[in-house]
Amino acid sequence: MAISNTYGCPEELIAHYTCFRIDDKIKINGNLDTFPWNIVPQSTPFVDMVTGAPAFLETRCAALWDDINLYIAYWIEEPDIQAHMTERDSRVYLENDVEVFIGGQDCYYEFQINALGTIYEVFYIWQDAYKRGSRFDIPEFDLLSRNVDVIGGFQDETRYEKHPRGRRWAFMDWDFPGLQASVKLDGTLNDSTDVDKGWTVELAFPWAGMKTLLGPGSFPVKGGDTLRIGFSRFEKLSYNGCTPSIHPGWSLNTHGVYDSHIPACFSYVHLDKGMLPLPIDR
Repeated sequence: MAISNTYGCPEELIAHYTCFRIDDKIKINGNLDTFPWNIVPQSTPFVDMVTGAPAFLETRCAALWDDINLYIAYWIEEPDIQAHMTERDSRVYLENDVEVFIGGQDCYYEFQINALGTIYEVFYIWQDAYKRGSRFDIPEFDLLSRNVDVIGGFQDETRYEKHPRGRRWAFMDWDFPGLQASVKLDGTLNDSTDVDKGWTVELAFPWAGMKTLLGPGSFPVKGGDTLRIGFSRFEKLSYNGCTPSIHPGWSLNTHGVYDSHIPACFSYVHLDKGMLPLPIDR
């Protein structure tokens, strides 16, 4: 079964992004107006996750890499910046957020962040790969001692039925080692009396934290390697006090369904061996 075609993301519609190397040290502070983010090639604008139609608010992303980290940035158009959840691992997908999903061998990682910088993250392992003696048979992924859910859990009890591979263990208390994240607002938070421009997100994922995720033969990474990463955004809409039950979902390429959890639909991120091209007058 061609999983990507099942969901409306045929191979020719999956986005490709060239991720350049960089040697300059990047300070993670959410400011994307300075080098290197002010010259990095940005992605195409996000599209509706189901239909592929242009999203009505612009979102773009970009990525860079060095020997220590994978860096990801988001530019988010937002005329009314709203964020209220402050506790780590709150369900920020219920309000406005941006997301990063990193695909691995028999597993994947989910990261979400809102405009307050509140982080939600989960590590997922396909149940058919979680076996005694496998590389997941370690204390870090012990089903008895960790906070574990089953996708969909409280989100959608039938979601696993929509994917041919079935259920996933969701390790809700897993934190990406060494993760750095920062947001910057261009507007006023939680004030609907004015018009905001939006907000930006800057992230650093250390390669050292991806050893289990990427699996044998894929670590350490090197120039020429390709990652599968899902870039997405969900927008909570409200009008005259009414909020629809389904929030619009936008992503770098269509998934055919409002579901970020489809590794076969994650975009291709190619780690280029070359350095980020610099402008002549720099």
